[in-house]
Amino acid sequence: MLKGIPKILSPELLKVLCEMGHGDSIVIADGNFPAESVGRNAKVIRMDGHGTCELLEAILKLFPLDTYVDHPVQLMQVVPGDKVETPIWDEYVNIIRKYDDRGSSAVSHVERFRFYEEARNAYAIIATGESALYANIMLKKGVVV
Repeated sequence: MLKGIPKILSPELLKVLCEMGHGDSIVIADGNFPAESVGRNAKVIRMDGHGTCELLEAILKLFPLDTYVDHPVQLMQVVPGDKVETPIWDEYVNIIRKYDDRGSSAVSHVERFRFYEEARNAYAIIATGESALYANIMLKKGVVV
C-alpha cells in the first residue's frame, strides 16, 4: 500500500502510467469496446468491475494531460443516426476541469473508426465494465513538472 494513491489504481495500472512518456495515449474503454482486438499491440488492463468516471478521476490525480496539443482528451463521436444520449461526457468534463484549466476545450470528438485507429496506437487500453454508451475516452500524457 502507498499513501496518496487512489485505491482503484492497481499495481499493474500504476506501472503502466509510470512507464508512459510524454505524448503516449491511454484509452479508458467502456464495456462494449473491443479492447482485446484493438489493443492487440498495446497493454490491455482488465478492470471489468469499475466504471470509466472513477478511473478517469483516479488517473488524472497522477497523470498530466499534454499541454502541447489542443485536445489531449478524445471521445468517440456518436455515429450519425444513433439516437443516444451521452450524459457521461458532462461527467468527464467536470472531472477534467478539476485537473486541467482547459476544461471542455481540452476535449475533442473523434469519428468512431478513427478513434479505433488511434486506439490501436495507444500505449495501453483499460477495459472497464462501464455500461454507458459512447463512454470511451483517450488521454494523451503530458510532462510532469
